[in-house]
Amino acid sequence: MTTPPDDLKQEVESHAGIHVVRGGGHARAWNNIHYKLGLSGKNVPAKALSMNVANVPPGGVAYAHIHDGFEVMLYILQGRVRHAFGPGLQYTIDNEAGDFIFIEPGVPHEVYNIGDEPVVAVVARSAADEWDKIIPYDKNSAE
Repeated sequence: MTTPPDDLKQEVESHAGIHVVRGGGHARAWNNIHYKLGLSGKNVPAKALSMNVANVPPGGVAYAHIHDGFEVMLYILQGRVRHAFGPGLQYTIDNEAGDFIFIEPGVPHEVYNIGDEPVVAVVARSAADEWDKIIPYDKNSAE
């Protein structure tokens, strides 16, 4: 589900250089992840950052992908998540509420909710265009 840019701007209060989305805004979805609206270059004059809150339901999977040219930092507020990562997704790491995660550009990864509750995480990107530069990754490829 994509939301037209004008709709993204409707929930933003702008006041002389300060821009606010109250309550995290409405939900959107991408790659089986539900996102609160948050802030990005699509609704504020951001040039190099975007941030929102992600929610992965129990049993949910964000399919294998690569962040093309931008960094991602996450803070897990709730739940347990597993990242399968690296060439062919050969490695795994589990994280839980209270953990910070940094994902370098170009690292293939797939995200799994491995708990009984939704995973809720604050997601910050070094790109103002949110998920526009995310590339699907063929996990059967060893590249």
